[in-house]
Amino acid sequence: MAYDGLFTRKMIESLQFLTRGRIHKINQPENDTIIMVVRQNRKNHQLLLSIHPNFSRLQITDKKYDNPFNPPMFARVFRKHLEGGFIQAIRQIDNDRRIEIDVESKDEIGDTIYRTIILEIMGKHSNLILVDDKRKIIDGFKHLTPNTNQYRTVMPGFTYDAPPTQNKINPFNVTGTDALQYIDFNSGKIAKQLLNTFEGFSPLIANEIVNRQQFMTTQTLPVAFDEVMAEVNETPVPIFHKNHETGKEDFYFMRLHQFDDDITTYASLNELLDRYYDARGERERVKQRANDLVKFVHQQLQKNQNKLSKLAAELEGTKDKEQQQLFGELITANIYRIAQGDDSVTVLNYYTNEELTIPLNPTKSPSVNAQHYYKQYNKLKTREHELQHQMELTQENIAYFESIEQQLTHISVDEIDDIRDELAEQGFMKQRKQKKQKKKHTIHLQSYTSTDGMPILVGKNNKQNDHLTNKKAAKHHLWFHTKDIPGSHVVILADNPTENTIKEAAMLAGYFSKAGLSSQIPVDYTEIRHVHKPSGAKPGFVTYDNQKTLFVTPDYNHIQSMKNE
Repeated sequence: MAYDGLFTRKMIESLQFLTRGRIHKINQPENDTIIMVVRQNRKNHQLLLSIHPNFSRLQITDKKYDNPFNPPMFARVFRKHLEGGFIQAIRQIDNDRRIEIDVESKDEIGDTIYRTIILEIMGKHSNLILVDDKRKIIDGFKHLTPNTNQYRTVMPGFTYDAPPTQNKINPFNVTGTDALQYIDFNSGKIAKQLLNTFEGFSPLIANEIVNRQQFMTTQTLPVAFDEVMAEVNETPVPIFHKNHETGKEDFYFMRLHQFDDDITTYASLNELLDRYYDARGERERVKQRANDLVKFVHQQLQKNQNKLSKLAAELEGTKDKEQQQLFGELITANIYRIAQGDDSVTVLNYYTNEELTIPLNPTKSPSVNAQHYYKQYNKLKTREHELQHQMELTQENIAYFESIEQQLTHISVDEIDDIRDELAEQGFMKQRKQKKQKKKHTIHLQSYTSTDGMPILVGKNNKQNDHLTNKKAAKHHLWFHTKDIPGSHVVILADNPTENTIKEAAMLAGYFSKAGLSSQIPVDYTEIRHVHKPSGAKPGFVTYDNQKTLFVTPDYNHIQSMKNE
């Protein structure tokens, strides 16, 4: 992602107002995240320091975090040395993603002490380290011993050594013309050369420089380089970018020409990061918590699909039953012509007026041969009926697990257990051990408000779908669902909804479906009175009639703007 050295520079500039702010409280809500509540200008600011392998960053966040009852040891160390202290400086080291925060504090006996927080944003190698005024390590989130790291040691008591650098050039110290000496045009891959040459460059900004000109030459590269760096020095404009052709999306503090016009602008870098990482962080937590559930659903889906193929092949074999019945009839009709010991008989098929040769068992009498073919017919007929029944059940299971698979792409952490319980109730999983006193479960539906101010509710799992359709909605409310595609139930809780609201509800139904990333998704809608749940049907399954169909293309940004927190 685009939290590169240039973005870090802009973030550090925006955080300078925290200088002389007092560190009021320190929490560690997640294993890789520290929240420092800084009091400045009569207001509390949550300064987030994350070393998550994918979401490492420094920012002010407005998101509310749940803190553990017993703080981890690392948080206790931070509290001991930093709580009550004042931030003296926040700085970036060169143009790297290394950040240092100087803090003046007091020890147990009231003497002034100086501490420095060092945040190293390096992907999966990110680290958070606390050192004293002599750069001696007090503690580090990740300890590195000489046995595990040959370059440096990060352990309490050792002197802090910065991570090894690649001796890249600080782009703020050169011009576009200066940059030419580091680029070999004969080698090609100019963006990669820029990335490997300049400190703090991400693939995003390197590609942006290359895309600013049609061709990269000794004349166009300096122009593109200076143009981009000039915009870097301007006031940041936090933007979320998306490219519909490639599906690529990213954020940055300036307009990037490599993306199309699908952009969303935010008031601050912090708001941009909150919106961007909140959704991805939620998906990451869901992925961790529901990883076994995703695998189970996928396995069950494959298992039932394979079973359906085998049943279909077996059903194909029962098509011979009519011939077995015909053989029995023709033997009975011509029994006077057959002698015991004959291994076949040629007779006239009175249905087609063609001669037909029928195999016989020479050790059996003609009547026993006829009965054999009748028995084969009855066996195949019974087998056909059972196979058709099993295929219907298997197809129901496939549709059910496809709906669960779709729901897993949109659920929150709190909704994972609902799906586990549902699968257990349906007999697909073992029932979880419950506490003796189980609190009554409250069903929370995702709420949206249309552009015209009308409420729209979405069921994100089968329990929510059943509750919304069968209990929450009134008979005259409009109900939406993707046509022949697994998806969520969507209901407009308003009388006489506007055409625009109907289109937006249909867009929500398309988005919360298996075809959510497609365009021109067919969505049926009808009144709740025309929606029926068959007796004994699986959770979330309904039939409906008197429907109309709309074709919609979901707009993620528009959907987010309608969402009620």
